Amino acid sequence: MPRLKLLLSAIVSLCLLATPGLTRPAYAESATADPALPAGVHRVVMIEGVTEYRLDNGLQVLLAPDDSRAQTTVNMSYRVGSRNEGPGETGMAHLLEHLLFRGSPAYPDALAEFARRGLAANGSTTADLTNYYATFASDPETLRWYLAWQADAMLNARIARADLDAEMPVVRNEMERGENSPFSMLMQQVASAAYVWHPYGRSVIGARSDVEHVGIEPLRAFYHRYYQPDNATLIVTGRFDAGQTLQWIARDFGPIARPDRALPPEYTVEPVQQGARSVTLRRIGGSPIALAQYHLPAAASDAYTALSIGAAMLADTPAGPLYQSLVAKGLASSVFGFARAMKQPGYAVFGAQIQPGANPRAALSALEHGLETDGVGQLDQAALDRIRTAWLNDWKQTYNQSGALAQALSDAVAWGDWRLFFIERLRVQALTLDTVRAQLGAWLLASNRTSGLYLPTADPKDAPLPAPADLEPWVRQLGTGTGRPAVAAFDTHPLALDAATRRSILTLPNGPVALALLPKETAGGQVHAVLRMGFGDAEGLRGQGMAPFATGAMLLRGAADMSRQQIEDRLNALDSELSFSTDGNVLDVSIRSDRARLPEVLDLVFHLLRAPTFPEDELERLKRSLRTHVENEASSPAYLVRNTLQRHDQPWKPDDVRYTPTTDEILDQIKRLNGDLLRKFHEQFYGAGHLSLAVVGDFDPDAVEQRLRADLAGWRAAPSYERLPDPWYAMRPETFRIPAPGKANAEYRAVLPLKLRDTDPRWPALMLANYLIGGSEDSRLWQGIRVRGGLSYGVGSAVNASPFEDSGAWTLFASTAARNAGKLMDAMRTVLDETLRTGFTQAEVDQGVRSLLNYLELGRSDDAYLAGRWIDYLDTDRGFAWQQRVIDQLRGLKAEQVNGTMRDLLKPGALSIAVAADPDPKP
Repeated sequence: MPRLKLLLSAIVSLCLLATPGLTRPAYAESATADPALPAGVHRVVMIEGVTEYRLDNGLQVLLAPDDSRAQTTVNMSYRVGSRNEGPGETGMAHLLEHLLFRGSPAYPDALAEFARRGLAANGSTTADLTNYYATFASDPETLRWYLAWQADAMLNARIARADLDAEMPVVRNEMERGENSPFSMLMQQVASAAYVWHPYGRSVIGARSDVEHVGIEPLRAFYHRYYQPDNATLIVTGRFDAGQTLQWIARDFGPIARPDRALPPEYTVEPVQQGARSVTLRRIGGSPIALAQYHLPAAASDAYTALSIGAAMLADTPAGPLYQSLVAKGLASSVFGFARAMKQPGYAVFGAQIQPGANPRAALSALEHGLETDGVGQLDQAALDRIRTAWLNDWKQTYNQSGALAQALSDAVAWGDWRLFFIERLRVQALTLDTVRAQLGAWLLASNRTSGLYLPTADPKDAPLPAPADLEPWVRQLGTGTGRPAVAAFDTHPLALDAATRRSILTLPNGPVALALLPKETAGGQVHAVLRMGFGDAEGLRGQGMAPFATGAMLLRGAADMSRQQIEDRLNALDSELSFSTDGNVLDVSIRSDRARLPEVLDLVFHLLRAPTFPEDELERLKRSLRTHVENEASSPAYLVRNTLQRHDQPWKPDDVRYTPTTDEILDQIKRLNGDLLRKFHEQFYGAGHLSLAVVGDFDPDAVEQRLRADLAGWRAAPSYERLPDPWYAMRPETFRIPAPGKANAEYRAVLPLKLRDTDPRWPALMLANYLIGGSEDSRLWQGIRVRGGLSYGVGSAVNASPFEDSGAWTLFASTAARNAGKLMDAMRTVLDETLRTGFTQAEVDQGVRSLLNYLELGRSDDAYLAGRWIDYLDTDRGFAWQQRVIDQLRGLKAEQVNGTMRDLLKPGALSIAVAADPDPKP
């Protein structure tokens, strides 16, 4: 199903979050106190704050209360996926995922209701699992409603022929989106060759012939067979009352009877592969890709853990053997590798994006040689420690974020037991280098490989038959009855956020630093921050080409006394993340760390900013990677429409930093990059003088200020900063039809420049008008194009307005099958014209406002986004009082205001439209 838009970008700069205090964690009462159990509900076990319950009808319930964020996640996982489909049934599990959102007699349009209530909701289907989930700003009524919907969906989904017929073009469009990607198609063909008998060789989305000819009665039978309480796990995480939630679960799910049917037994076991297999895919566009896939044991087995870690060690960038044998030697621009966790014996896949001009067969041979001959022997203890530390850091981040925890528990359910989430941590901690090497040596054999090319093997060796998983030794090591640290709730209302934030100007000899510091208690002591550096002006950057971007992109690739690998290892040791992004003459540094390590991370940030080395070998790798990306994008319909409209009537000359270049111009700029150019740019433009810092989370504000004084001492001042003007300019309405041969999916994009800023009194009404037109799954475009028309997998609109000048834009977008491109263009205009003609009722306006405010509240529960909002507010001298002002204006909107603003500003006839589609599409 389409991911329900979070709307954080479409709602412009309004969404953010928070949570208080500096008290150190204590164990949460809600995690340790067992609520009084309703009749028919039985407590099974608690492990580190996750408690399992069972209902008499077999429903498994996992509750993981966590008050650290003002959001709740509900995940309903059905233990059915494409693996359970029989001959002629492929795609049924995925089709049901779509149809469940089509509603029931009691809930006729679930997606629209999600949008009205502000739920970030979606569903997904894998080979082993189908799940439905939603995250929303914590609210008992929303939780109660969503649980009731889930219970109703288990029994009463319509599964009607009319809904199936309407959804079929959407499912086809989803298929065609995947068919646009050479990588996705190669992955599918390799998997199909690797699995002769087992259904893991089939695409989850199904065979086109099965999907298009599926009967409604077999589909209903599949639904009633697998969508039952004894085949489901209900997961609730985040902020909620566990006792009340159990009462609702018992009320809604308890009356559902345990089914008397038995699930069909699964007999098929993939035989041990006894010879290398190869496939070759040829199609238009993109760069060469090499893949090598190997059968592995199931995710529940001890061996899988060692193999998963081993795969990450082999493909590690830049220290791993594959990187060294392919990227460092110019055969590939990038490499990757991972083990796919599956309930039954799955696989690992390794790959390389082939460097333009390199021999693909030589690259594939090097990939296979590195996996089966040299690479395993090159793995050392440092490599294991590096990957293990990164894995454990990721595990901790997942555990401390309620939405991610719900998904991770759902994944473990798919693998066979939710406790695998905790067992995997024990296994990773216990791994030895000898175990990793032994398992890789047993499974990474030529006889066990399916690749993109046929390679004969003189002396094949067979991999062992996977043994049944034995969890008991690991289960005995799990501590039961343990809770999680408690984090006090934090007031995230806009004015409360302003009151909790310390804003000041840190005056230093080399220039001021604007600060927005919001200390508050967080799960795991987490901290998010954004450091912003401005430098120079439009005239000073004239003719610099890609130097500003490439300078920022090289900052993590080498600094004084630190190689790229040493920088990555240092961040790994600090359990922290850094990213650098450049937009014109502004560099943003995004930081994720914790209370204890934030000062050291700030030291590292300023070391990278002040003393980059721009190593030539890393610059060449960056250039290769950029060239490969640009060449791949050049034939992408999404890129073609975006680049065409950005270039249409642009007022900038080619030497202006605001100019949008052609693909050839981008490739030429990449070619001209060199170390001397970047060093000169850094020396000329990087420095103090225009800096700002926003920090949100568990930290000491005084310690941050002290660190800034030390880190900035003696740094030169950057050239005087002036924000790059982004004025409104007229755009002649024009329609561009761009050929995209060989692409099954087409892209539509339209844009209308708007001459207004976000202080315009019409701005709140315009925001809401756009939201009602195309900002949600209850919008006119979604309902007309996606629901009733069945033409597009994703359709919508967005609007923005500058806080600095009268300059904004209204953008519309959609994808469709190439053969439906003309129909989509006509349908888009029909919906827009009809909307302008009829306008919106007061009831629609009121519902839209409620939905927007719900999404705003959800946004304010995210620390990373909150830090981003504060860094922007420092630029505009605003605070969350600005958001409160917009909220108040939204609440007071009348239908006549919204309709008047819409008709005054949004003119379909003035749109410039670009459509990229195959001119000779397949039927």
